[in-house]
Parts: sequence; structure tokens; C-alpha cells
Amino acid sequence: MTKVRITKEFSFECAHSLYGYDGKCSQLHGHSYRFFVTIKGSPLVSSDSPKGGMLADFRDLKDMVNKIIVDKFDHALVLMEGTPLSSELSLAYTNVIITPFRPTTENLITHFASLISAEISSHPKFAHTELFSLKLHETSTSYVEWYAEDNK
Repeated sequence: MTKVRITKEFSFECAHSLYGYDGKCSQLHGHSYRFFVTIKGSPLVSSDSPKGGMLADFRDLKDMVNKIIVDKFDHALVLMEGTPLSSELSLAYTNVIITPFRPTTENLITHFASLISAEISSHPKFAHTELFSLKLHETSTSYVEWYAEDNK
């Protein structure tokens, strides 16, 4: 059976600080993130289905990733629990995300992978697919990649 991969690109604006880091990124700052989600599997062979010939509908992938990642992280401030003033900022602003980990790009992509994998495994529209890889650009020249095969 033929296997294919499809990728959808997303973008969002997000601020964070890397509390305890020994460089400029310990300060509050923001990024224009670019996020690529790739799933793999075999396209539906049924000609009776409106989704015949597709691995997944790009719209369904977009809706899922927007719901669990982009809508939550866009224009959010992400801080590690214990960061000074994190409680006060959470009370003052509606979109502050407190994480149990330092919000590095590496930790964020790992977190995103767990959220997306869980959603794919429980979503009937993605029953014959699996998460293949993620790529998260923090800047135009710096990014991190996550591959399912490396994390089994």
C-alpha cells in the first residue's frame, strides 16, 4: 500500500522568557513562530468517499492543530512555573501559559508532539494516519525538528 506524507504550515506570535538561562533569552521576548506538522499514512482508496484519494483533509488537520496549539499559544506569554511574577502576570493577563518546563523551542516542540499525537490517536478523521514530524522555527534561521521514529 502506498504511503505518503502531508504537511501543513502554521504561524503564531508568542512571548516567553527562559528563566535561569545565562544569556539574553532570560529576558521577556517574543518570536514569530512558524510551525510545520507532517502526518503519514496511506490515502483512502474508496472512490465512494468524498475523501477518497486523500490521506487527510488539510482543513481537518488545520482545524485540529489550530484548536490544540495555535489558538492557545498565539499572542500568549509562556513562562516556566516558579518564574518571578508569573502568578501576578497570570492574574493581570488572560493568555499566560505556565509550564512545568523551561519554554525552550525544544521543550515546546516536545510538548506539541504529545498534544498532537494524543489528538490524532483519538480522532476518527485521522484513524489511518500517524504523526511523522514537526518543525518549529523560532527565527527565520533557527528551528528545531521532532521525528516520531526518534521518539519511540
